[in-house]
Amino acid sequence: MQNATPIVIAVLALELAPAAAFGFDGERVIAAISHWPRLLRLLIPTLLALPYAVVALHHHTFRREWMTLYIFLPVIVAALLMQASVSDPEQRGNWRDALILLTLGLAVDLRWFDSAWPDGLRGLGNLLLLDAGLYGFLGIRHLSGTGFDFRFRWSDWKIGFRELAFFAPVVIAAGLALGFINPHANLPSLAKAILSWVGIFVFIAVLEELFFRAWVQNLLERRLGRNMALVIASILFGLSHFNKRSAHFNWRYVLLATVAGIFYGRAWRVEKRVAASAITHTCVDWLWSWWF
Repeated sequence: MQNATPIVIAVLALELAPAAAFGFDGERVIAAISHWPRLLRLLIPTLLALPYAVVALHHHTFRREWMTLYIFLPVIVAALLMQASVSDPEQRGNWRDALILLTLGLAVDLRWFDSAWPDGLRGLGNLLLLDAGLYGFLGIRHLSGTGFDFRFRWSDWKIGFRELAFFAPVVIAAGLALGFINPHANLPSLAKAILSWVGIFVFIAVLEELFFRAWVQNLLERRLGRNMALVIASILFGLSHFNKRSAHFNWRYVLLATVAGIFYGRAWRVEKRVAASAITHTCVDWLWSWWF
């Protein structure tokens, strides 16, 4: 992340804390939230506005309208998912889930809130939305089967690498045929390679796998079945890349990302583990960054 000043590093740590809490001790965190009074459960998400306030004040870009948005949006997410937990106890998914996923997805993909953040720090805004979704879907909705657990198992690595092995020949052949990838030698140092892998895992793969697999594919499976959910989630994942690397609709990227989504979704659904699909996703992006 650019502009990594002490203030930014502190804010980043603050934003990563909820994900770490849910990822490493989710059951205890969810149980604790469940014992809070209803009003407290609804008001706690207002604290998610603090990262914006700190960064904006430090960079002299503070705007009341953005502060208002970041105070109320997480509360609205929590309130809607609290209603969903009552009206849909079987967790088959309802319009509230869809509305929240659509809002969060479009906000990130279309960069609705990017102008609130200084250049180079817009990723902090995406992490803030991730925290709002995590708190709502896990802390309030208690959505089951997400697999957002980063106490790694051997099976996470086995499944993740297996799907990578299945996907690699497909994407390399298709990418070359479409002129989308251009192989080149670019061998990084070991330290740089490791840091790059970890960075992709934390800041790209986990965020996207949580959204498209743990939330979207997970909820779709309950109504449409495993295979249809996999296909639809993968298409949505592909479409989310329409404006990547291009100012126009990048159909090659959409097509290849859709195919990638199939393999990421396969990795997730074996044991419903975000860690497994995030490993496949990270390896694909990591290899692409160095050699394609």
